[in-house]
Amino acid sequence: MIACLERFVPENDIESKAAVEASIMCKTLDLQGSIDRTASADKDFGGLYSRRPLAVIRPSGADDVARVIKAASLSSTLTVAARGNGHSINGQAMVDRGLLINMRPTENNHFKVEKINGSTYVDVSGGALWEDVLKRCIEEYGLAPRSWTDYLSLTVGGTLSNAGVSGQAFRYGPQTANVAELEVVTGRGEVVVCSEKKNCELFFSVLGGLGQFGIITRARVLVQSAPDMVRWIRVVYTEFDEFTRDAEFLVTRQGDGESFDYVEGFVFVNSDDPVNGWPSVPLDPDHGFDPAHLPRNADSVLYCLELGLHYNNSDHPSTVDTVVKRLLGWLRFIKKLKFQVDLSYVDFLLRVKRAEEHAKANGIWDSPHPWLNMFVAKSDIAEFNEAIFKKILKDGVGGPMLIYPLLRSKWDNRTSVMTPKEDVFYLVALLRFSPTRSNGAEVEKMVSQNRQIVDYCVQNGFDYKLYLPHYQTEEQWKEHFGGKWERFVERKACYDPMAILAPGQKIFERIRNISCNP
Repeated sequence: MIACLERFVPENDIESKAAVEASIMCKTLDLQGSIDRTASADKDFGGLYSRRPLAVIRPSGADDVARVIKAASLSSTLTVAARGNGHSINGQAMVDRGLLINMRPTENNHFKVEKINGSTYVDVSGGALWEDVLKRCIEEYGLAPRSWTDYLSLTVGGTLSNAGVSGQAFRYGPQTANVAELEVVTGRGEVVVCSEKKNCELFFSVLGGLGQFGIITRARVLVQSAPDMVRWIRVVYTEFDEFTRDAEFLVTRQGDGESFDYVEGFVFVNSDDPVNGWPSVPLDPDHGFDPAHLPRNADSVLYCLELGLHYNNSDHPSTVDTVVKRLLGWLRFIKKLKFQVDLSYVDFLLRVKRAEEHAKANGIWDSPHPWLNMFVAKSDIAEFNEAIFKKILKDGVGGPMLIYPLLRSKWDNRTSVMTPKEDVFYLVALLRFSPTRSNGAEVEKMVSQNRQIVDYCVQNGFDYKLYLPHYQTEEQWKEHFGGKWERFVERKACYDPMAILAPGQKIFERIRNISCNP
């Protein structure tokens, strides 16, 4: 049964009316889930914004989600946001004076593996964490999804509402390209099952749709046999053109055994800085980085290709060595700056979990994270390197500076995800960690630097798109969606006509229900 709603303390007339509406609504709702206090839901991982919901709903399933949305539609101004594990950066999954639906209680509602037309899929809940999907798929079936994100403590519904990108995307596409069916609760409060062949417009709208058209409560994800082990390799470059040439060479080789199974890269500072420099490269603490192997004319920043090769325990070590030697033989890295370790497939996919534990121990996990994620076209990436990495970011960002190529042919143009127009484009991710004692001015300086980078891209006509976008005006959103803006608006009018969902994205204004008189 529904729990008792805590007393609201409104700050102004608008909030007072919204609080009254929420209070009346919560007294009449018949949920199987509960309503929690709001104290723990006014921040997200970014830590840059504070938004106070009037209530936090913990639904038991899709029917509860539908009831909440339908009830909100009968109010004059209430909005609804779905929250996964709270890892949005700029308040995208937050709501101010509205209702926040915490999807985590639904995590175990669905888990079923089945074969359909020769392919194997797993049905999982939108509120499930990818790390739990991974462990259960492998432990119970020896299977795993094909496409991942680097960090797996994210919900299925959360990443599918954006794209879901990691080092496997060059081969399998983003996570949005590896889903066959969704169960979605639309902004009309309707529970709809959709796929490429059934309610296809909703299906493609929701994938990468930033939560604007519906809340994902179930996803059917493509899986395959999971390898036992991964050889994880890092190789270093001083020249950006050689780094990008080799990265593009690897991601465009699509045949079996023709490339690695995972390809990423990052930029690091040419110094002994423990966070931004040489020490950030070795994969084993016992493996040191010897700068004597660098040429004397090496620039202020260097580049690292990060690679992974899958194999099984039944494979002879010499076979793995031979494949790695052949693939690395095509590349032009500094031969004495190669680092590698062998680890289980699960440990490899959970590699960022160790970084999380380290950050928590150092007290920086809960500090603000003014991250910037973007896609930059191949034709602009060399200038981006010269102007941004070598100048603006020459001292690092206090965390990883990722950069690696993706193939547009692996992305479905029917989804709501926006990418550059070129066939090859780069993911650039500036994963800033602010110091534990950083003040507001220091954080604002990081945010300002992000704006400076985006402004440079705009002023120089770069073909780029923000990933996990965050804009403040309709004009900026129109620019982001370009020729697909009208389609996006039409889809919104169809599936969430009152603009109830995902207000934190700041794309649409809530349409008032003038007939409501609480």
